[in-house]
Amino acid sequence: MSITVRQVTKKFGSFTALNNVSLEIPEGELLALLGPSGSGKTTLLRVIAGLEQPDMGSVHHSDIDVTKRSAKDRNFGFVFQHYALFKHMTVFENVAFSLRVRKWKEADVVKRVNELLHLVRLENLGERYPAQLSGGQKQRIALARALAARPAVLLLDEPFGALDARVRTELRQWLRRLHDEMPVTTIFVTHDQEEAFEVADRVVVMNGGIIEQQGTPQAVFDHPANEFVMDFLGQVNVFHGRVHDGKAFIGDLEIDLPGSRSNGPAKVFIRPHELDLELQPNGTPSLAATVRHIVPSGAVTRVMVTTVEQGLELNIDLSPSRFSELSLKRGDSVHVVPIKVRVFEPDYAI
Repeated sequence: MSITVRQVTKKFGSFTALNNVSLEIPEGELLALLGPSGSGKTTLLRVIAGLEQPDMGSVHHSDIDVTKRSAKDRNFGFVFQHYALFKHMTVFENVAFSLRVRKWKEADVVKRVNELLHLVRLENLGERYPAQLSGGQKQRIALARALAARPAVLLLDEPFGALDARVRTELRQWLRRLHDEMPVTTIFVTHDQEEAFEVADRVVVMNGGIIEQQGTPQAVFDHPANEFVMDFLGQVNVFHGRVHDGKAFIGDLEIDLPGSRSNGPAKVFIRPHELDLELQPNGTPSLAATVRHIVPSGAVTRVMVTTVEQGLELNIDLSPSRFSELSLKRGDSVHVVPIKVRVFEPDYAI
C-alpha cells in the first residue's frame, strides 16, 4: 500500500472530526474523499499530509510510520483550493520554488520546470505573473508546483471549488488525463459527486467523521450501503411507506421486495431514472399522478409530477426517445411505474 491510515481519531475541542477511521490506498490510485461539509474529509487529508496530528491512530507510507513526521519531511505534494501561488513570482519561479529550496542545480531546475509547464499545457506562460492568469490556469500551475519535486503522494483539497462550472468540468477531465500519463498516488477532497465519479478510481464516502462506504464510483452508486449514501449520491425520491411480508406498500402501491426481513414503517428510495411513466394503467403497480413541470436537459428530460392520492412531488428522468413517445405536456394525467426500489433495513439493504 502507498498510504495506510489506521484507527485515526481527531478531535477539535468537543467536536470529533474523525472517529476511528482506517483506510488503505494502493500505489498509483486516484482516490476521492467525498462527503458534505463537516464530514471529516478535509481533516483526514490534512492528517495524511502531516498538517494535523491525530489524537489516536497512525499514518503509514509504504509501511513506514510517518505519523510524527512533519509535512515537509513526508515528500507529499499539496494543492489548496485557492491556489496559494506567490504573487510576486513568475509562473516559472512558482513552479521552481520547491526545487530551489532543495538546492537543485540550475540546469536541472530549468529542465524540470519546462517539463512540467509542457505537461500542464502552459509552456508559453512561464514569464507571466499569477495576476495575469485565469482561474483554471492558476490551478494548473499550482498542480505543476506540487509535482515539481516528484512527490510520492499528491493531495488535493477541493482543487476546483473556486472555479466556475465550465472550467471545473475541463479541469477534472484534464486531471484524469494527467493522472493516466503520470500515475502518482493521488487523494483529492470534494463534496461534488459528479466530480468524484468522473475523476476517481475509487470513492470514499464520509459522514460525521466516519467512512460510510468505499468502492468504485459505479459500485457505490449502484449499491449504496445505507440511507445516507443513497440520499447523498444524486437526486432521489423518498416515499414513506411500510414493509410487510416481503412487500413494500406506498399507499395502494404494492412492490415486491425479495428477501426483506422486517415489518413496519419504512422509507422507500427510488432514483429519478428508476421511475417510468405510462399514459394508462398497464397492469403493473403504479401511482396516479399529474404532470406539473417539464425540464429538458440534454441526455434526459426531467418530468416533475404530483401524485394524486398522497400529493407527493416526484422527479422522473426520461430518455428523449421515451419522452417523445409519450408526448407529455403540463397538466397531463399519468401513471408512475417504479422500475427499481430500495428499502434500507437495520442490517440489510434491498
